[in-house]
Amino acid sequence: MSYKIIGDSCLDLTADLKKDPHFQIIPLILQVGSTQVIDDDTFDQRKFLELVKSSSECPKTACPSPELFKEAFECDEEQVFVITLSEHLSGSYNSAVLGKKLYEEEHRDNGKKIAVLGSDSASAGQLNIALFVQSLCQASLPFEEIEEKARNFIKNMKTYFVLESLDTLRKNGRLTGLQAFFATALNIKPVMGAASGVIIKLDQARGINKALARMVDIAVKEAGDTKDKILTIAHCNNPERGELVKQEMMKKAVFKDVIITETAGVATVYANDGGIVMTL
Repeated sequence: MSYKIIGDSCLDLTADLKKDPHFQIIPLILQVGSTQVIDDDTFDQRKFLELVKSSSECPKTACPSPELFKEAFECDEEQVFVITLSEHLSGSYNSAVLGKKLYEEEHRDNGKKIAVLGSDSASAGQLNIALFVQSLCQASLPFEEIEEKARNFIKNMKTYFVLESLDTLRKNGRLTGLQAFFATALNIKPVMGAASGVIIKLDQARGINKALARMVDIAVKEAGDTKDKILTIAHCNNPERGELVKQEMMKKAVFKDVIITETAGVATVYANDGGIVMTL
């Protein structure tokens, strides 16, 4: 059956996947002071980072409306899979659920099947889920089996990240003040993860490179057998750092594939310049 994979704009697709008609992105709105930026194909990362640095106000995001998701469901594909930011980070999941309800009320018994999947992650994590769902669709598995396998995949997927600064996460209420204090004192960089979509601190190290190395060690230790897993890495304006993490991971484990992507607007807001998000 025909399929479509829809993500909010924190699903950081690679350049090739952006050209794949099976994928569609629903943009969030980014707000820096009085300036609004739509997180779509027009997003200019370097310009946005300059805007953030020049503003005294913390950047914020606004999730897509349920109507935008409903409009996306008005497609010819018979199976639709929506992959959103963790509901602990954004209202995208709730908007997508409501959009599905609105669509189904208007189009009863038309045969279209829609699954809304909260990623319990973001960025590279949403990409990893999307790749997994696509592989199942390409294998022509039944819709219900794809949905079940995808939800199990999300439960077992691990997310890790190291950021230059936690200020945006703290100011937008995603971290406690205590966590942010430890991160900023003495150049301490925390190694962060996610537990059921909630951000947690795993460890810390002095300086970004030591923190990345610690992230790699933790990820490999927790990963178990990796030969059938895809490693996804998202970087914010630092491809060299993304490549470094890839090489360090490949020194210690064998993966089915390793994919590096660049953060779009939403992940850029929270990752800040130089941030790395990794999932497997």
